[in-house]
Amino acid sequence: MQVSQPFFGLYILEPTVYQDDRGYFYESYNFDKLSAQGLAVAFIQDNHTFSKKGVLRGLHFQLPPKGMGKLVRCISGKIWDVAVDLRADSITYKHWFGIELSGENRRQLYLPPGFAHGFYTIEDAEVLYKCTATFSKELEGAVIWNDQELKINWPVTDQSVPLLSQKDREAPLLAQLNLPAKWE
Repeated sequence: MQVSQPFFGLYILEPTVYQDDRGYFYESYNFDKLSAQGLAVAFIQDNHTFSKKGVLRGLHFQLPPKGMGKLVRCISGKIWDVAVDLRADSITYKHWFGIELSGENRRQLYLPPGFAHGFYTIEDAEVLYKCTATFSKELEGAVIWNDQELKINWPVTDQSVPLLSQKDREAPLLAQLNLPAKWE
């Protein structure tokens, strides 16, 4: 598995796929191999979601003391996955990173605690993500997907308004949040 870091703490994982006339095989997660590359995290919750084309989920995060890291992969379809750095002490604070994840490219994105996460479905998509903390309703947070301070380049045109949950439609601007100084 090849691992790269676009931001400190944010990892792109690209598995080695073994394919022949029978199909394919790849390791989607191997603690020992990832630990050797600097990504030694324990996951304690798995989530699975299906979203129709045009759905936008996010930007979500979970506050300390149960800050949540996520290892995200799309097993069918295609998404534009976005991570926003909310760590005030980071040189990439308020910067975003986007990457296409699909059942075809098999890439994964790891976001540590302190990042908001969201995705837009380019095609109907199933998404799996491993989490470093269990969900806590009291500690969940969100930032509006189209916050002009962030200037995220979503693959949404003026003619296509994404399908949003009520929670995501009503999410606050980043400037309205009182975020922690430390996330871990």
